[in-house]
Formats: sequence, C-alpha cells, structure tokens
Amino acid sequence: MCPTEAFSGMAETDDGAILYYQVRGSGPPLIFVHGWAMSGNFWKKQVEAFSGNYRVITIDLRAHGNSSKIMHGHTIPRYAGDVRMVMRKLHVENSTLLGWSLGGPVVLSYWEQFGAEGVRALGLVDMTPFPFSPADWNSHGMKNYDYNNMNAFLLALAENRREATAVFIDRMFRSGQAGPELEWMLAESLKTPTAAAIAIYSDYLMRDYSEILKTIDIPVVIFASNSQIFPRSIEMAKYVSSKIPNSILVPVENAGHLLFYENSEKFNSALTDFLSGLR
Repeated sequence: MCPTEAFSGMAETDDGAILYYQVRGSGPPLIFVHGWAMSGNFWKKQVEAFSGNYRVITIDLRAHGNSSKIMHGHTIPRYAGDVRMVMRKLHVENSTLLGWSLGGPVVLSYWEQFGAEGVRALGLVDMTPFPFSPADWNSHGMKNYDYNNMNAFLLALAENRREATAVFIDRMFRSGQAGPELEWMLAESLKTPTAAAIAIYSDYLMRDYSEILKTIDIPVVIFASNSQIFPRSIEMAKYVSSKIPNSILVPVENAGHLLFYENSEKFNSALTDFLSGLR
C-alpha cells in the first residue's frame, strides 16, 4: 500500500455492533480514538500529517460517526474492547494508541484489560482518569460526584440536543466560539443518537481509572490545554504524568479542548518527536 492510499471498512463485534474505521498510509500503526459524541473525522489534521510515514487508523466508536446506531454496550470497557476488535481485524501490532477526552479512559481501560497487547505506546489527550473525582487534581466540571450538574446536562441533551451540543462544541475552543467549524462538527456530533450519547456520558463520569496510571509500563505522551471544558487541564495532566513512570507531558498553549485541531502544528510536532523516540 502506498503512503497516500486510503480505505475504510466495517468490523462487527460479538454483540452485534458494526464499527466503521478508516486506514490511511503505511508504516508503524498510529490509532486515534475520538471523544464523546464526536468521530474519527475530528482527527483529520493528524491523518493528513502522519499518513506519509505511519499507518493511521481512526475508529468511530459504537453509535458514533458512521458506526451502527446500536443502543447497548455504551460503557468505557466495552468501547476499549471494540477498539481491540478492530485492531485484531486489521492485524495491528506495535501500535501507538491515543485517546482524546472520553477516549482517554478508553485507552486506560484498554491497558487495564489487555495490557501491551498490540501496543507499544499510549497517548492521553486532554483527559481526566476519573471525571467524578473529588481530588484537587481533577478539573472536570462535575468533580466531587456532582450528580445535580450531571442530571441537568443530560436533561438538556434530552430536551434540545442540537442546542446543548452546539454549546458544548463552542466551549471546546479556546475563544469559546467554534465559528465556521461549528457546522460540520455539529453535524458529525449529531450522528450519535441522544440516548447513546447520554448512556456513555453517564458511564464515563463514574469510571475511575486513576489507580491504573501507575501500572502502565510502556511510554506515554500526555497532551493538555486549559479550556472551558477543563479549566486546569495542564495541572491535571501534571498529576496524571506524575503517576505514570515513563511519560512525557506536552502543555499546548493557544488552544482549547480541541488542542490537536486548533494548534495542530504544536501537537503534530510533539507527537512526531515522541514517535521518533520509540524507534
């Protein structure tokens, strides 16, 4: 396969979900896992940047993007199992597996369940290992088991999904406004049925992977940028990095929660350096 060749495919899980994936380029595998109610398309700037030297794989999690709108299995551990299933279908070994936002706990769950099977390094992109944590390091807006805030947010999704999602996407940008990017990002996000979006967000909030961090014994790169989503994301990332023995932290300024999109030059450069160090 030549570096510019691309193809997409479907993989069916053992519980009936059909997952959409895209592959572009050849070389060491580089896998990107998107965040809540998003899709693999959000990684477009990384696909373009890395597919000349890497086999870049993006996966739409179940009920997200172009994957089937199945209404069961919306848990972080199941999502991690789905990622592994796609990797097996594509015969992926020695990959670097990166997860953004909700995708971060998916990566941590992958490590908890499968260890280094199929992977040689991990990436955690603007994430918290336990959104509900009451600890000082946690920068999630629903920290300290804020069920009232959780229920208000999920109710807003149920009552006016489009409006609630548009507000969320705006908050992902450093300026608080997505501008012309809102149209395609909103359309992509709304591909996830509201019931599925609510189910996985609730599961995500309650999963605690903070104790998993110290067990990771392969290289990890951690990216963070302060935003309306995580106001103290860089400080939170320092905590995460301090718990993972072989990790490096990359603070990204002039960006928000979508740091790999808003400041793709800094993100891609730092990821290139990290990947080069693995060789």
